[in-house]
Amino acid sequence: MIPIRTALISVSDKSGLAEFARGLARFKVKILSTDGTAKLLAEQDLPVTEVADYTGFPEMLDGRVKTLHPRLHAGILARRDSPAHLAAIKAAGIEPIDLVVVNLYPFARTVAKPNCTLAEAIENIDIGGPSMLRAAAKNYAGVAVLTDPSDYSKVIAEMGEHGGALSEATRFALAQKAFAHSAAYEAAIGNYLTGLAGDGNLAPFPEHLTLQFEKMQDLRYGENPHQAAAFYRDGDPVPGSIAGYTQVQGKELSYNNIADADAAWECVKTFDKPACVIVKHANPCGAAIGASPRDAYERAFATDPTAAFGGIVAFNKGLDAATAGAVAKQFVEVVIAPEFDSEALRIFADKANVRLMSVRLARAAQTYDFKRVGGGLLVQSPDGRNVEASGLRTVTRLKPTAAQLADLLFAWRVAKFVKSNAIVFCAGGRTLGIGAGQMSRVDAARVAALKAQ
Repeated sequence: MIPIRTALISVSDKSGLAEFARGLARFKVKILSTDGTAKLLAEQDLPVTEVADYTGFPEMLDGRVKTLHPRLHAGILARRDSPAHLAAIKAAGIEPIDLVVVNLYPFARTVAKPNCTLAEAIENIDIGGPSMLRAAAKNYAGVAVLTDPSDYSKVIAEMGEHGGALSEATRFALAQKAFAHSAAYEAAIGNYLTGLAGDGNLAPFPEHLTLQFEKMQDLRYGENPHQAAAFYRDGDPVPGSIAGYTQVQGKELSYNNIADADAAWECVKTFDKPACVIVKHANPCGAAIGASPRDAYERAFATDPTAAFGGIVAFNKGLDAATAGAVAKQFVEVVIAPEFDSEALRIFADKANVRLMSVRLARAAQTYDFKRVGGGLLVQSPDGRNVEASGLRTVTRLKPTAAQLADLLFAWRVAKFVKSNAIVFCAGGRTLGIGAGQMSRVDAARVAALKAQ
């Protein structure tokens, strides 16, 4: 156990900071802080020493140099198990720093703003913060490092259990998180700068691409039972994506559940009217729009009741009792919707194994679409195009009626999510037959025709 006696705090995200500092004050922890953070703490009547007063060196260069000072970094990096290190900092009048609380300038948020200039981006590249963060994480054997406000309460709770000290296991876990945070930060900077074209505008694809994901959960197995698997989320997931799901009910999700749920959700959310999409083995086996979610479900299910058995069912509107009752009559693995009302939840409670996933409805597009290949990665812009009637030109002698055109556009949206060769037969805003994954488009048409009979 390492007792926390001195903390260095310098954060851009100040959420929860005052309450955390009060917790530290209860353990008589001395707090050093940079000007903005120190001002916030002083306004809360919390004892704080400004870094400039501690180092004897004022901030300079418009704040570019605040914490790059030996009195701070030696206090962080000194090994607690090295008599020589401890003697050296004592001779220099430097106090050991036991806790470093740092989060970094909001670079990714800054460059995501429309019309962000290179100059603005450069000023949001943090230098002192990553230096302190990495120094503390490197010396986790004697120093704790915090980058995430959600960890504040856990740290205070553990200090309460151990008389103001933190365990090595906790310090190591925090160091892991700090290095991941630092790596993601540097990746965001690298991706942005190497993606700038000669004219200063962002090129479609950067020269170097670093991807960062965080593990959401381990999975029982992968696509096949002999494969190990886990689910990772983008560090900044697109709003409305499957990675933002909340599981409301049911067994643990499997690898295939999540893959199929993503296919169903991405398809169903392209529609404005109440819609339902049923997916099996990553392909839609039924899709429809309707007057209500229940109507849409019944029309989608009618496409291929056999294939829908054990499928993934997605809705773009909230589920009520009527819809839940209709779905609950069949065996389904997963139901996805923006929300479930209390009566719908009561009905599904009798089907305890059915997995219910709530996902916020949003249509923001991914930045990139990826496909892993041996030794590399294929990257393309996402297929977010939805064809509208206004963008079509009839080149045949026979013009489609308004109803036929509406069905063609409906089929187009569904076909985008069917594996090639893909043929979709539809009428009246519902699929009649779907032919998927055939090497010959003729065979795909035959399968679709067979399903439509």
